[in-house]
Amino acid sequence: MSKLEKGRLYPIDEALDLLKDKEFTYVGFDASVDIDMHLGVDPRKPNQMVRGTVTLPHGTGRAVRVLALVGPEQAADAEAAGADYVGLDEYIDKIQQGWFDFDVIVTTPDVMPRIARLGRILGPRGLMPNPKAGTVTTKVKDTINELKRGKIEFKVDRYGIIHNSVGRVSMPKAALKENIRDFVRTILRSKPSATKGTYVKSVTLSSTMSPGIDIDLKSVS
Repeated sequence: MSKLEKGRLYPIDEALDLLKDKEFTYVGFDASVDIDMHLGVDPRKPNQMVRGTVTLPHGTGRAVRVLALVGPEQAADAEAAGADYVGLDEYIDKIQQGWFDFDVIVTTPDVMPRIARLGRILGPRGLMPNPKAGTVTTKVKDTINELKRGKIEFKVDRYGIIHNSVGRVSMPKAALKENIRDFVRTILRSKPSATKGTYVKSVTLSSTMSPGIDIDLKSVS
């Protein structure tokens, strides 16, 4: 922590060098690289909600386990796209029994009524399929391909903060930098028209268990 200068905004290159320093990111595994953006919005107001998706050009550095809850007519497309699990009723039953060995669910609009009863289980875990996140779709194959390539969802929380993983410490610095820039630019383009004053209050990078590094927004936007 002594490596950080209090009150300083770090250029993205210096921040990434710090995260790759084993004395700074000291865990014995491949830590994630996380970004926190504090926005000047009031999420309680629907016209100031910031939510969407972005496909990171170099992925998140980890395999995404996709569960496709689809009918027989979409099953072949889901399997061809690389879904880890494909089915419907049997997986609905497994989830009700406490099975969560997946990261995202992709389904179709006609199946959603059958999944609705899982809302209380999946909702608190952020796993409920949602049209706004693109996970309720008729384009099952395309959606799964995008998720496997690094498509992630972002959503501002009740405190006005967006928190996401944008890679792993082991990834090349140039790849992390490009991921972060694409993520930040997507958030900037998502600025609600109703927002007044400063939109991005702060940007912070960290790795698993590391201190947060305050980033100079100009170096990534």
